[in-house]
Amino acid sequence: MITRRKTRQIRVGDIPIGGGAPIAVQSMTNTDTADTERTIAQIGQLAAAGCDLIRVAVPDLEAAAAIAKIRAGITIPLIADIHFDWRLAVVAMENGAQGIRINPGNIGGAKKLAKVVTAARVHRVPIRVGVNSGSIEKDLLRRYGYPTPDNPTALIESAVRNVRLVENLGFEELKISIKSSDVLTTIAGYRLLAERTDYPLHIGVTEAGGLIAGTVKSSVALGILLFEGIGDTLRISLTRDPVEEVRVGYELLRALRIRERGPELISCPTCGRTRIDLFPLAEAVEQHLQTMRSRLKVAVMGCVVNGPGEAREADIGIAGGNGVGIIFKKGKIIKKVPEERLLEVFLDELRKMEEESSSSSSSS
Repeated sequence: MITRRKTRQIRVGDIPIGGGAPIAVQSMTNTDTADTERTIAQIGQLAAAGCDLIRVAVPDLEAAAAIAKIRAGITIPLIADIHFDWRLAVVAMENGAQGIRINPGNIGGAKKLAKVVTAARVHRVPIRVGVNSGSIEKDLLRRYGYPTPDNPTALIESAVRNVRLVENLGFEELKISIKSSDVLTTIAGYRLLAERTDYPLHIGVTEAGGLIAGTVKSSVALGILLFEGIGDTLRISLTRDPVEEVRVGYELLRALRIRERGPELISCPTCGRTRIDLFPLAEAVEQHLQTMRSRLKVAVMGCVVNGPGEAREADIGIAGGNGVGIIFKKGKIIKKVPEERLLEVFLDELRKMEEESSSSSSSS
């Protein structure tokens, strides 16, 4: 049984973070923020996949000003990612950013940080104090050395120092992140940070890699931390479509039985009995499941010999045959469909189950 670490609670828009709130899954757009049309479209895709919070890069004043239009076109809270230029943080908040991510130590000095904090207080915007292994102050590196699994102290001290800069300005609506591309350094660092503060923590492995490497590294580091009760919001960083980050994030939370959203997919690894093109079929079903809310168990199996039996616990499933497929519910076959229409018919059945589930929930 996982016991969550007790933290303060802040709110990013209407999403509570920390204090026992559900762990929030977030991602970051990879569009040009100033291209509001593309950015809004991508955020819509992420929201449909279950993204709770979205962060956008704000490299210039044009991007900061674009936040107003983006906010008007989306349904989830928007966080502005700021580096170096305090003016971008202020303009982003003036245009509706509901959260900002800064490294207080590189925002331009005490007076400029004070202007950022004043704007955050006026607009009631929480701040994420984010530091990473590549941005640690030189004096801390000289004193403690570069962060390693055995000695992540410099990373922790940098975070604590930067939090103090904001606290000294009378502002405590904060969450903290410390990022490393190394799995073991990430684990060791967050463990120590969790002992030093009760602020909510955003966890993640930075620059984790592509779909396979990034998923493995993030799942190992974040899985261990979450199992130990550490983490109030997370991002799975992948060199990939950011929708994949959200999908991996929810699967990680589901595997730990921390938070479940939508159906669970059961699918076989394939073998010599498979007589259907299973990989694209399973991928298409999985993508559709990301848009569903009902907590169903859905199976995609490669053969009709063992499919229904092996996936008997599934609410609904498909199993492939030679040029045909079957659709089954609770282990019982309900339809036999030509392979070329199998996906179409199955998705229609899923939509019907979603509608039935929604009707049942609303009537109760």
